[in-house]
Amino acid sequence: MKRPRLFAVVAAGLLATAGCRSTPLTIPTAPVAANEKILGPAQGNKAGAMLLQFIPIGQNDRFNEAYQRALLSVPGATRLVDPKIEETWLFFYFLNVYDFKVSGTAVGPK
Repeated sequence: MKRPRLFAVVAAGLLATAGCRSTPLTIPTAPVAANEKILGPAQGNKAGAMLLQFIPIGQNDRFNEAYQRALLSVPGATRLVDPKIEETWLFFYFLNVYDFKVSGTAVGPK
């Protein structure tokens, strides 16, 4: 009698919380110019959430903020070459969390 109830509770918990990850997308950019130098790998991320499926929390600026954090992770960086973006989603009953990640090669002036 206790096993079916435990199974039902575990199954309900798994259905109530689930997660997914997007396929990474690389965005082609202009090559490194003659007046730029490669500074190294950069990465930044920013999370946002949707409360009750219609109240956004930190959703509007997460893409730009992740890119800016990637630039700040390498001193002197002005842009990323061939940035790769990915997103992870976590679904809960009342709250969905979306984590946006930007990575690429940082370049800056010579």
